[in-house]
Amino acid sequence: MEHHPVAPSRHRKLPAHPQPRRLRRLHPPLMPTTWNAGYILLDLDRAAAGVVQRMRDNGHDPCVVLQTSPGHLQAWIHVSASPLEPPIATAIARQLAREYHGDPASADWCHLGRLAGFTNQKPARHTGRGYAPWVRILHAQPALAPKANALLESAMNLWQSAGHPTVRPLSNSRTASISAAKASAIYHHYVRLWRITQRFPRPDWSIVDLWVAKHLLSLGMPSTDVQDIVRMGSPRFPRQHGDPNDYLRRTLARAAFPFSPCVTLCDNHSRSASPQAPNHHEDPHG
Repeated sequence: MEHHPVAPSRHRKLPAHPQPRRLRRLHPPLMPTTWNAGYILLDLDRAAAGVVQRMRDNGHDPCVVLQTSPGHLQAWIHVSASPLEPPIATAIARQLAREYHGDPASADWCHLGRLAGFTNQKPARHTGRGYAPWVRILHAQPALAPKANALLESAMNLWQSAGHPTVRPLSNSRTASISAAKASAIYHHYVRLWRITQRFPRPDWSIVDLWVAKHLLSLGMPSTDVQDIVRMGSPRFPRQHGDPNDYLRRTLARAAFPFSPCVTLCDNHSRSASPQAPNHHEDPHG
């Protein structure tokens, strides 16, 4: 890939996915505009010695560590391969900020970070000679944090303990209440209606599963029927999932999270990427 020089005098911020905008135009993410991309920013404004190693010891390995100025770090932790709802991502960000003494003002679902290759223009960060320090990459490893699932489970438990709805687990012995043909028809109705394959030549079907499940639950469909539709309608299911039942349980649990999308700076990054909610009269399951 061709690399272009960057202007050191310009100041830019890192979006809610640690990937340059130029690359995101080449490979647009398949995600709703009001969800976190699965990466959590931990702003270690006054990084304690050994904090990154302590994160690794706890299974919270950062995939990217930036030095924004001497003694000041920003770490990105990859906690989910699919997008996260704002309440989940915010809960994880706050938990990590508490544990590693990060900046609580930066602990939310769509906070922006700094982009390596540019300078930190805060006057307080300038050197004794008046120069703005470069933002440098100290570490980069594209991998999920080993304890990512534990962070997700903890955030979900906090949500459920606050009285929000839960999803009944899928039973291995339960008989499907819907035929495979009907399940496939319902699932692929939304694939066509949202023009998934036209807009995304190589869709991440796990994310489409989540979209379909969230919409069907919003229509009042029982979670067991939604699980059957995803299981029998999703292309090549169970794909790479080692435990399909656990995957369905987690997908439905996340799909059950109701939240009111707020309009923020993050919403504008990929506004055209989200599916339009189908008209209820077009639903084939009536």
